[in-house]
Order: sequence, then C-alpha cells, then structure tokens
Amino acid sequence: MFDLKAIQSALTELGLDAWLFYDFRGNNTLALRILDLDGKGMASRRFFYLVPAKGTPKKLVHRIESGTLDHLPGEKKVYLLWQELEAGVKELVAPFKRVAMEYSPKNAIPYVSQVDGGTIELVKSTRVSLESSGDLIQLFEATWDEEQWKMHLEADAHNDAAFELAWKMMADGVRAGKPVSEVGVQAAIMEHFKRHGMTTYHPPIVGVGPHAGDPHYEPVPMKDSQIREGDLVLVDLWAKMDRPRGVYSDITRMGFMGKTVPDEYTKVFNIVRDARDAAVDCVKRAFKEKRPLHGWEVDDASRNVIQKAGYGEYFVHRTGHSIGQETHGNGANMDNLETHDERLIMKRTCFSVEPGIYLPEFGVRLEVDVFVDGDGEVHVTGGPQSEVLPILAKY
Repeated sequence: MFDLKAIQSALTELGLDAWLFYDFRGNNTLALRILDLDGKGMASRRFFYLVPAKGTPKKLVHRIESGTLDHLPGEKKVYLLWQELEAGVKELVAPFKRVAMEYSPKNAIPYVSQVDGGTIELVKSTRVSLESSGDLIQLFEATWDEEQWKMHLEADAHNDAAFELAWKMMADGVRAGKPVSEVGVQAAIMEHFKRHGMTTYHPPIVGVGPHAGDPHYEPVPMKDSQIREGDLVLVDLWAKMDRPRGVYSDITRMGFMGKTVPDEYTKVFNIVRDARDAAVDCVKRAFKEKRPLHGWEVDDASRNVIQKAGYGEYFVHRTGHSIGQETHGNGANMDNLETHDERLIMKRTCFSVEPGIYLPEFGVRLEVDVFVDGDGEVHVTGGPQSEVLPILAKY
C-alpha cells in the first residue's frame, strides 16, 4: 500500500528533495509496485508522479488516461500535446535540486535502471541533479516485516530437510547398486517442496563433478549424470512458503559420495568456506560498529580470500544477491565484479552469501542467507557448512 508519510521520511533521511516516478506501458515495475499499480489495468500513456520530501505530491497524466493516478494523493495536471508533457515535467521538478528516479549512472546497477535513456535526458535537461532511487527502492521493496522473517525461517527448515532427503536418496541408490540421477534427485526435492506447501520459480541445481563447475548448470533428462561412489555433488535449492508475501530461502551445500573426502576437494572447500565466513564477518563488524556498509565491500571481503589463495579467476560471479519475494530481490547485491554495487546494506533486508570456485573437473559453492533485523543484529540461516559432507559415512 502506498505510504506517503514513509516515503517523505525516507527522502529526508537520504537528503533527497523529491522522488519522480515515471512509467510507460508497465516498463517501470518498481514504480508500479510502490504506487500500488502493479497488475491493475494497463496504461498506454506516459505518467509522472512527483513526491516531494515536504509538501503535496503532483501528478502529470494524459488526457485519455487522466484517472490513472486518482487513487494517490496530490494535485493533478493533464497533458495532451508532447509540448505540454515536456513543459509539465519541467514544472514538476523546477522547485528541487536533488531528484531521485529509477536510474543508475552508466547503468552500473541494472536492477534499478528502469527509466529509459530518453526520459532521463528530458529530466536532466531541466538542470536538476538526478539521483538513483536504489536505496529508496530497498526501503519499500526489499525490507521484511516480522511475518516474512518467520516465513523465511519456516522455508529454511523445510529446505534443510530437503538436503537430508537428497543425501539419503543418493546413498541408498549407491548401496543398492542403482545410482540415482541428477534429475531424479531434483524431482524428489520438488515433490518435497510440494508436500510442505512451498513454491519456487525454478527447480534446484543438482550437479556432479564437472557439472558442479558450471555455476548455472541445469540437469536435463537423458543428458544428466548418475551419482556414483567417488563423486563430488553440489546441491543448490531455493523455495518459499506458498503464501502471500512469502520470501525465499536459498542454500547451497556440498557432498561427497564416499566415506572419506579426498584432499583435493577439502582444499578447495576450505578456501570457499573461509571466503563465505569473511563476507559474513564483514557484515557483522559493520553493524556492530554502526557504520554504513555497501554491497561491493562484502564482495571484496569474500573475493580477497579466494584471490589470495590463487583461485581468483575461478570465482566468476558476485558473492551474493538480494533475497525477497523473488529469489533475486530488489535490494543491494554483494557485488564488485558484475557491477559496483554502491547501495547500502539496510536493516530488515536479506541477501545470500555464496562464493564459489569453479574448476574444469569440479566446482565448490557454499551458500547461506544473511538477514539484518531492525535492531541491526545479523542472522545467518541455511546451516553454514564447515566441511564437505561424506555422504556414505553419514547416511
């Protein structure tokens, strides 16, 4: 639900004069959600909605869709001609110096950049200082309330049980002389989700040997591998409770189909584990010291461990991503590789920490979820793994 008071408070806190929302034919999903327009009809004409840090919001809408923003507070101005549109935009922003939009300089944070370049040029031509709404978006799109935190913990418990099911299924297959396939384990996990009232946008990853070395490997029937004794196995699963406003739990763990884990696997695992722990410690220290922390800093903390160990070229993705009602949410990512994420890590947001080393012969990824509550306490879910699981010794 649109909350004018909360938005104006956030603008003041971040030192911004106004937030200018814009949409054309549903291309700005973030604005539509915050303005309570997502999935409610289809507008075929451009609109602008300006929320100042203080004072009354203002609307600029087309004559044939003049009621588009009627559910929102503020003064309305109607345009018909393109000249009236451009003049209306100039009038909207004229009183302000720092105006936020769904924009990122040089498209550095593509998750935020939902306003087209031409519209950005139009607004910039008015001589305002155009700022990214990235941190504003976090406050209204990425933060969790207590109910969502509880649903995450519930999903986390079911995901933990899914690993137990998967490891036992693999062990039983090997002992019976009928190794299970990657697709078979994947299907069993999906059935587990269904039984426990969970949903997910995509089946989990189950990767053996070289398949574990592909960060986005996807098992395909008839082309997948069987899981045999001596194999290193990566399982990455994500799901949420199938309820309104449910949020994801996203976990990756490593197992070895044997009783004693070979040294080559243990060596790489330990480096990835230390990189994961370095990232989590970075977050904990920052919030304990009550200092600002950006996503790129967490990525550096993790990546430095892997680089110093001589495996930097094999860590080919960011350290973590925002988690929300989508697996990849709209908050800060732990990223200084694919993007330089300067968004702040905020209270009541959740993100993954999942460093990895991907070699031609095998790969290792370890993933946990980190939630910073409203008091700044850092919670780690996903059961941080301390060693490769020797599957046949445990099941």
